[in-house]
Amino acid sequence: MGATACGKTEVALALHEHLSIEIVSVDATQVYRQLNIGSAKPAADVLSAIPHWLIDIADPSDPYSVAKFIGDARRAIQTILDRGKTPLLVGGSMMYFRALLEGLSDLPDAEEAIRARLQRTIADQGVDHLYQQLQRVDPRTAARLHPRQSQRIQRALEVFELTGRPLSELQERVSRPGLQQHYQICQLALWPNDRALLHRRIEERFGAMLRNGLCNEVEALYRRGDLHANLPALRAVGYRQIWRFLDGHGDLKEARERSIIATRQLAKRQLTWLRRWPGVQYICIDECGQLIDVKKITQLCLKSLLKHPMLAHVDV
Repeated sequence: MGATACGKTEVALALHEHLSIEIVSVDATQVYRQLNIGSAKPAADVLSAIPHWLIDIADPSDPYSVAKFIGDARRAIQTILDRGKTPLLVGGSMMYFRALLEGLSDLPDAEEAIRARLQRTIADQGVDHLYQQLQRVDPRTAARLHPRQSQRIQRALEVFELTGRPLSELQERVSRPGLQQHYQICQLALWPNDRALLHRRIEERFGAMLRNGLCNEVEALYRRGDLHANLPALRAVGYRQIWRFLDGHGDLKEARERSIIATRQLAKRQLTWLRRWPGVQYICIDECGQLIDVKKITQLCLKSLLKHPMLAHVDV
């Protein structure tokens, strides 16, 4: 696990050289086909040489949910175990991780009429209006959401309208047990000591994405004609801002700055999750203001994994 731009993919690929593992992606954006550059998917040649589960499994027009992820991830994990290998789950979608590990409560399916009405409210009165509604009906969910997380605010209000119960209450009623009840799990999180260093890495990485053709990638999605800005795939950081630019709002410089700011905010939320995460072992990725070499980070991960009975035979 780890915040965006912490180097999770590089470390996972390095661990693959030492361990009998298969990689399962835990990334809410990498599931979508055609979202390659902005989601920081491994390169095509890497995916060909080292197959990853749960990458390129959904079309951007088809919203992918936590419930779908859990079903797909559990099937992937069991297949990997049946092959005599160990699943290595890699990503930064912390809600996916939590639901997979702890279990998922039964929640009502999306109701398009309610969702459309909530989206009209956002267009007319702003997301702040919905956030204030959520604070009144479900203060616990509101407290853990950022006031600009419109998609999750809408979902919480939608659940309340459909059930008459706060989302926070329903989520406590776990109906599908998580992996923790059935498997031995070792949890590692890549951790940046120097937040300014992570911010510079985020800015440099997004600049590289633009140079590598992110605008062309988003434009191809824009020109498909069957997609719109409210789809989960296109609300992902970077895609949302470039789509807005293509829609005639601001210039590319503004889209770049908005994307970098949004990515920093995402990293902050991910680190907030990880700071409270039970049972996790933190692997620092920097010291004295400098990033640690991937090889050294890999060795630190392997030493932690050596303590796990399933991997105690690994020679580092």
